[in-house]
Amino acid sequence: MFRTIKAKFIVGFFLIFALSFLVLNQTVKEIIRTSNQKIVTSDLVGLKNNSNVYVRQAFLINHFTNNKIYFGQMAEEMVNDLNHATDSSVSAYTVDGVLLFSSDKSLFAGRTDDDLKQAIKGKTAYNVTYDRNKGAVLFSYPVIIDGTKVGILRFAKDFTLLYEQSGRIQDIIFYIAFAIFAAAFLFSYILSRHITIPLVKLTKASTEVKNGNLNVRIQSRRKDEIGRLAVNFNDMIDRISSQISTIERDRDRLRELNDQEKRFFDNVTHELKTPLTSILGYAEMIREKGEADRQFFDKGMNHIVEESRRLHSMVLKLLEVSHRNSGDEFEIVDTGTILRDVCDSMSFRAKRYKKSIVCETKENLFVYGQADRLRQLFINLLDNAIKYSSPQSKISAKAELDSELVRFIFDNPGETIPPDHLENLFQPFYSAGPKFKEEGSVGLGLSIAKSIVDDHGGSIRLVSQNRQTIVYVDIPYIREEG
Repeated sequence: MFRTIKAKFIVGFFLIFALSFLVLNQTVKEIIRTSNQKIVTSDLVGLKNNSNVYVRQAFLINHFTNNKIYFGQMAEEMVNDLNHATDSSVSAYTVDGVLLFSSDKSLFAGRTDDDLKQAIKGKTAYNVTYDRNKGAVLFSYPVIIDGTKVGILRFAKDFTLLYEQSGRIQDIIFYIAFAIFAAAFLFSYILSRHITIPLVKLTKASTEVKNGNLNVRIQSRRKDEIGRLAVNFNDMIDRISSQISTIERDRDRLRELNDQEKRFFDNVTHELKTPLTSILGYAEMIREKGEADRQFFDKGMNHIVEESRRLHSMVLKLLEVSHRNSGDEFEIVDTGTILRDVCDSMSFRAKRYKKSIVCETKENLFVYGQADRLRQLFINLLDNAIKYSSPQSKISAKAELDSELVRFIFDNPGETIPPDHLENLFQPFYSAGPKFKEEGSVGLGLSIAKSIVDDHGGSIRLVSQNRQTIVYVDIPYIREEG
């Protein structure tokens, strides 16, 4: 019926306070009624006792023997005396209920006579009638002298003042109680809003999160449990956002790795298929013709040998890419000496391209590594520099100590590589474009170089700008005595 906590709070508090107010009001009314009844009863008992004393004294003074006759004869005098003595209207009746005399007949006429009927039966009775704040009592009792009922006295007493006071007290209590309950209900309503409004905000925020909006936050300055709940909710959303971001990055990374793996196998397949197709073609033609065409036979055999060597070289490079911490043990190696040797050996290859290599190394540049693999690293980087540098250029190879790192710098002039290709150049078979790929190259040199650097705990990065390409390699330095 009520779907919101706010509505349940309001209706619940209203019912509780309304019922409590009604119960309190009825209780107060009953207490006042009972109190008034006790006061009236006590007053009427006193009235009866005083009037009895008066009647008995009148009978004793006059020594009447026929009490019923005397009661009738003295009715007028007795009614007037009691009227003045009790400040009440009085009527005297025979034992059968016949009116003898009344101080004010109008007060007794036209009103209920239940009390009189009870007095005729020998009982004391009274009847209270009240209208709003006015109250009057008709009180009747039989007069008994020496065990004989001689008549009936009936009193009409005004209790308006008593009921007026009771009415005012009841009104005061009513308004005070109403004010208290109204204030309590208002406080309860404010308290319920204080509780439900943050819950409504939390519900809306959680709905937004359910619908995929993770940018929603709950602003709360409260320090109570609801404030802590809001803080925990915001922290939870932050954690969820962080986890989703991590998952998305991992997803994108896996997708990228999957694409790289696909490109890798596509390139491997292509690079292996091309020479194998050429070798197979020449081999089948030589098998058919034999040495009949000597010139074709020599050309085919030379082609088969060259392609076989290229395949062999490609397989060795693929094995190098997959190599991880196998082979020789790590030891202290002087990288400066290795770099000088490599520069000397690669100078002959550079001269074939009409280029030169300038080598500058410091002494005692020791690292903890594998000499053969470091030699392969320098060969690959210098080989790339020779192949992709500008014609008749000068290639620089430096080795120096930078803090706790041995830094190798390979610098050559050439075409500027676009920035978006720099990071991917270390992926197997990746090419920045046709002009950055030499005929016969399979694109594994930089991938092998990165693998070697990673295994030695170092880093490699490539910078290309203003027609100048520089490769930086950093490997942790170790002292010779260490």
